[in-house]
Amino acid sequence: MFKCGATGSFQLLVNGESLIKYEHWRTLPARIPFTVEAGKTYKIEILFAQLNNWQANIEFDFGKELNIMSKKIIILAIILLASASLSAQKIHSDNGDGTYTNPVIPADFPDPDVIQVDDTYYMVSTTMFIFPGVTILKSHDLVNWEYCSNALPRFDCSPCYNLDGCNRYSHGQWATSIKYNQGKYYLLFITLDEGGFICSADKAEGPWDLRKLPKGFYDPGLFFDDDERIYVAHGYSDISITELNPDFSPKGEDVHVFSGDIRRGLEGMHVYKINDYYYLYGTYGGRDGIQVALRSKNIYGPYEQKVVIRDLTPGINFGIHQGALLQTKTGEWWTILFVDSGPFGRFPSLQPVTWVDDWPMVGVDGKAVTTYKKPDVGQEYPIWDFPASDEFDQSTLGMQWGWNHNPDPNHWSLTVRPGYLRLTTAKVVNNLREARNTLTQRPFAKYDQSIPTIGSTKLDTRHIKDGDIAGLAVFQDPYAYIAVTQDKGSKKLIMVNNGELIASVPLKSKTIYFRTIASNSTGIAYFEYSLNGKSYTRLGNDLNMRFSLKIFTGNKFCLFNYATVETGGYADFDWFRVE
Repeated sequence: MFKCGATGSFQLLVNGESLIKYEHWRTLPARIPFTVEAGKTYKIEILFAQLNNWQANIEFDFGKELNIMSKKIIILAIILLASASLSAQKIHSDNGDGTYTNPVIPADFPDPDVIQVDDTYYMVSTTMFIFPGVTILKSHDLVNWEYCSNALPRFDCSPCYNLDGCNRYSHGQWATSIKYNQGKYYLLFITLDEGGFICSADKAEGPWDLRKLPKGFYDPGLFFDDDERIYVAHGYSDISITELNPDFSPKGEDVHVFSGDIRRGLEGMHVYKINDYYYLYGTYGGRDGIQVALRSKNIYGPYEQKVVIRDLTPGINFGIHQGALLQTKTGEWWTILFVDSGPFGRFPSLQPVTWVDDWPMVGVDGKAVTTYKKPDVGQEYPIWDFPASDEFDQSTLGMQWGWNHNPDPNHWSLTVRPGYLRLTTAKVVNNLREARNTLTQRPFAKYDQSIPTIGSTKLDTRHIKDGDIAGLAVFQDPYAYIAVTQDKGSKKLIMVNNGELIASVPLKSKTIYFRTIASNSTGIAYFEYSLNGKSYTRLGNDLNMRFSLKIFTGNKFCLFNYATVETGGYADFDWFRVE
């Protein structure tokens, strides 16, 4: 069997006529027979909707010597060719031969903290202004990760989270500490505007309870000591330890324990007690990050410092920093850090750890590894790919999706028109940055980054109103999109780059296909449209993607529909597919 992990359509054509078609394929037969006649030439085409409408053409000339009684051929060459094309675009770290390749997740999961509970590892990352947010992943082998839960369905602490006259771009939840203690999971985080919060749950899958704390802690590292006393390490450049009450309020004053002396910006502390030492595992942040460990035999110090990795080798490990220390049940030590990896964001990286004179040294010979043997966790686990495409044929959104700020639940639906995502305009706004119910997801980079990531969608435009703008975006600062809009009952296609109208063409069709081709390596994204879903036309100019601290998350694919004149119009998205 030829297997593919994504949904999408496959079609085989012979002399222009469809022989077989799969609308939602997961597996394709290795042999597809059809009848031929001697002396005729056959043009065979294979189409994959998710492969940039990738097409292979092969012609067979069956001469007179063909035994007409044997009228079957095997379309094996085509299947192998398609398989090779898909293999080149893999987005999982596991190489299937006992090794893995970094980044362990080629997408924006920054500020990772990781714990182990029984045979499962849980990772939390920063989502800031995206909800459902505070994404938690799980894995059994530290290489193959999958979605576990989003701890916060929404965040109702300020009208800014509703884009009500203000926003929380570059703010919101970040640098969360995850811990497990006496049968409960805990998440401790801060927002720059609202302060500190603690989430708790009996299961990592949730539901999670949220509670605001009387005090917030910058880049908190939560720690439960052996005697059940609770501490948090926190700070920027100047690091402090604070003991907490059982309700996570401060029990006493902050105690300053260390000042960063390599450069400013020491942060991201994670606290561990290993053998006789307390370790504060943190970073001098930035794109050229430096990962350090501080150690002391007393939680309050004095601490000594060791650089455990400073890798400025150009490439996928440049500046690797900030994350968690882990020990497998077989006794191996590992760390998951992240790398500022371009406009797609900050990617987690899995690195081996070797203890030298009671210091956790990262990588091999002072360098981070790229391809390396997988952790020994006692058994083998299957390769897992993150979902990305969505046919919108379920009653709930896939866990890969998140809304730009809190969604308005009254203005989107998967059930009003089954099989479609309906986005109804929620308020009159000036631009995409202000639009409610913009649905986003992280793009995944290919391990061969010369291959771009392609997102496409099919849109029913019949019910938009004058002034509505509905389409497909790549969002950060700057952002760009391709969309349909309406003026005095007439529709047109537009391409907008960072608020500036770049191109416009009339639209007569009720259905339109959009796609964007985005490259993390070049930083370029561009946009195309199609009337038939097969042949695409480019519209507008290039978006020069950036990772701007004004947004502080990686560029996102976005589906949107917003009003500039009056509310009430709606757009139906049939599917969203990622190649």
